[in-house]
Amino acid sequence: MASSLVAPSSLNENLARFIDHTLLKPDATLDEITTLCEEARQYQFATVCVNSAWVGIAAELLKGSTVLPIAVVGFPLGASSSAAKAFETREAIRAGAQEIDMVIQLGALKGHDYALVFEDIRAVVEAAKPFTVKVILETSALTQEQKIIGCALAKAAGAAFVKTSTGFGSGGATVSDVELMRKIVGPNVGVKASGGIRTREDALKMIEAGANRIGASASVSMIQPSTPRE
Repeated sequence: MASSLVAPSSLNENLARFIDHTLLKPDATLDEITTLCEEARQYQFATVCVNSAWVGIAAELLKGSTVLPIAVVGFPLGASSSAAKAFETREAIRAGAQEIDMVIQLGALKGHDYALVFEDIRAVVEAAKPFTVKVILETSALTQEQKIIGCALAKAAGAAFVKTSTGFGSGGATVSDVELMRKIVGPNVGVKASGGIRTREDALKMIEAGANRIGASASVSMIQPSTPRE
């Protein structure tokens, strides 16, 4: 079950606990992953989100903290087979991942093969048990109807969250998409806003629209108090 939302009056104080501190670029280095994890420990972000090749190292670096390591699966295209996604999920969990962010099978969703989409998500949910799975819809590539169907299929397949974007598509999170996703999945499934969220104001708008997790690489600047202008 998704975590409960924090009251708007306390968002500023709790913002760090909404954030998945993220580094998913393909040329990320060990030094950059180490810095990411050090920042997450220092600022007490909810998680660190990395490619599955790095999740074992992230898990080691985060030991003893409250920060969870996330691995992305089928990333960023979502076009690998369900068996491959399930295998990557099991390997990521074995390495220390405690949450999985998977990319939906976009071609199947757009081609109305909803059984395939459902089974693809279900395969990852089963492989990840007992850990949380988030389903990345890549909303910028979808129509309104496809977003609704994607959310419904993710919920039906047992995903704990739906997520807007990979950050590698043609667009990122929007307030209207977050509002729609929250409406479709209801109060007991999480909504993660990700892609193009770079400021505290961006993050707060997404949370107020219904997101209870924020994926961001600009996390540190988001939670640092702004310097008043003279």
